[in-house]
Amino acid sequence: MKFKFCMPALLLAFIVSSCSDHVYGPALRLADIAYMPKPISTDSAKSANYISGGLGIAQGSHYNDLLTSGQLNLSRANTFKHFNVAYGVFGVAGNYHNNKLAKIDPYYFNNKFFGAAGGRLSADYFIHSGRFDFRIIGFEAAYSNEFGSYASFRKAVGDQEHYHADSRDNLFSMGATSEIVFRGRHNYQFGLRGFAGGTFGNNGIYNHYTDGEALKIERLPNGPGFLTLAYFMQLNNFITIIEVSSYAQLRVGYRF
Repeated sequence: MKFKFCMPALLLAFIVSSCSDHVYGPALRLADIAYMPKPISTDSAKSANYISGGLGIAQGSHYNDLLTSGQLNLSRANTFKHFNVAYGVFGVAGNYHNNKLAKIDPYYFNNKFFGAAGGRLSADYFIHSGRFDFRIIGFEAAYSNEFGSYASFRKAVGDQEHYHADSRDNLFSMGATSEIVFRGRHNYQFGLRGFAGGTFGNNGIYNHYTDGEALKIERLPNGPGFLTLAYFMQLNNFITIIEVSSYAQLRVGYRF
């Protein structure tokens, strides 16, 4: 009886899976921008190094797919009279968890590893007033190279029926920023930064139509543009960063 009950359920899962379109993008797509701290203009030390580690979580191309990752960042920043700049490197290791593909799908998987390494650059023009640095306009840019079994999976399924994969393993994102940073007593600082930008390159698969046909999918990943909001806090030399967008990221670190 149990066997008879399972067969129709498996058949239904296969039909639903095979008739749906599956879209897969790079692991760090829309999630490669991360806040880069810099000394405030009233700091006695106008140059500093920062090291931080953190955890990130993001929704996959399908509602139930989930990407989780850990990240390590190392950067250096310099602050001048009305200008600052930060530059650094980072590494990411994570997991793509599938909840969309049925077990009888020929490309079914449960989990796939992804890793990435890259560099980031950030700069701002600012004015100082009272205890505040108003970083009126700036930019942030990130380049990353992805590797691992999830990247290999996208290359393998890209030409298969009902599969639409962005096989890029190199991403470059850049956008404009605006930020306000406050310095309190006892070397306490906090800031709030907004980012608006996008990922460069061919983003055609993220349209509602591919090769002239409508995609049968419950949602599509966002287009090439995205927004992020970051909160920064420094107490003595310890830092905490929270960043939210289509992903969420929590990092803790140290300034030296």
